[in-house]
Amino acid sequence: MKLNMLWIAPIGVVLLVVSCVSTPREGRDLKAPGGYWNETMMKLAYGVGALRLIERNPEIPEEIEVFSDRVYKTMDSLELALDVYRLRDQGDERKPTLVFIHGGAWKTGKRSDYLPYLIDYANKGYVTATVSYRLSRVAKFPAAVRDVNCAVRWLKIHAEEFGIDPERMVLIGGSAGGHLSMMVGYAGEEELFQPECETDSVSSEVRAVINLYGPTDLTTEEARGRGEPISFLGATYEEHPELYQQVSPRFYIRPGLPPTLIFHGTIDSVVPVSQADSLAQWLAEAGVPHDYHRLHGWPHTMDLSEKVNAYCQYYIDRFLEEHL
Repeated sequence: MKLNMLWIAPIGVVLLVVSCVSTPREGRDLKAPGGYWNETMMKLAYGVGALRLIERNPEIPEEIEVFSDRVYKTMDSLELALDVYRLRDQGDERKPTLVFIHGGAWKTGKRSDYLPYLIDYANKGYVTATVSYRLSRVAKFPAAVRDVNCAVRWLKIHAEEFGIDPERMVLIGGSAGGHLSMMVGYAGEEELFQPECETDSVSSEVRAVINLYGPTDLTTEEARGRGEPISFLGATYEEHPELYQQVSPRFYIRPGLPPTLIFHGTIDSVVPVSQADSLAQWLAEAGVPHDYHRLHGWPHTMDLSEKVNAYCQYYIDRFLEEHL
C-alpha cells in the first residue's frame, strides 16, 4: 500500500463533503461506504479530518508470534526474505494461510506495508505471511513473478514449521501486489515463471486470489503508455509488445482458475476501474468463481480509509469462509 493522498487543507477552509451514495448489491448485507466525486474532494476531506485512515504501523500484540526475515531465496549476494505471523497458542493445528504481496508500481514498497492486515488476520486465526521480491531497479520482469512463485513454494515446503495448511493458501495484494498475486495464482506453473529455487517438490497452486485494484491488462493503450510498466518490463510496447502480453493476467484466464475476489474504486487515477470491470467479465466468461466489489467514489489505495478497510475485511472474511 502506498499513500498518495496526503494533502492538508488550508486553515479556515470550510468543506462540504458530498459523498457518492452506495447501495448494497443483491445478496450483500453490507453496503460500501460513500465515496467522493473526485480525488480533490477526498483530499479536502482528509485535510479537515473528515476522512479517517487506518494505523499503518500498529503495535504487534503479545498474542501474535512473528517469524521475521526468513530467507526464501538467494540470488548471487541478494537475499530475499519473508515474515510469518500467527497466534502463539495455535498449537499443532494446520491453519489456512494468507500470503500478502506489497504494491508500489513494482519499483517501491516493502513487505511490512501490509502489517495492519497481517495482524488482523493472524488475530482471526489465519497464518499470515508477507513477501519481498526483486523490484524493477534490481531486476526486470519476470523476476518479481518468479520470486513470489518461489516464496509460495517455500512456505509449502516449510508448512510444518509455521503450522500452515499448504492446501489452503491464498494470495492477496494491492496494486502491483494484486497483479503479482494474479500472475502467480493464474500462471505460476507456466515455464516462463518457474521460480529459480529449490522447490521442485511442490507447486505454486493456491486455493484463491484476492486482488485489490491491481492491473490486469497491460496491453491497453492507457497502461502501455505509463512509465511504471515500461520500468518494470525494461522496454516500451513498441519495442517488445510480446512482453506486455506475457505480463498481463488476462491472457492466462481460463476455466479452473482459483476463485478471485476483486476490489476497485471508480475514481482510481493509477489503475483505471475498467481494468477490474474487464477482469470480472473475463472470469465470468471462463466460468471462474469471483466476486467483484466496485466502490463508487474511491481511489487507488482506498483501503487506507478506515471505512473502506472495514468493508474490504468484511467481504474478505466472507470469501475465505466460502472458499477455504
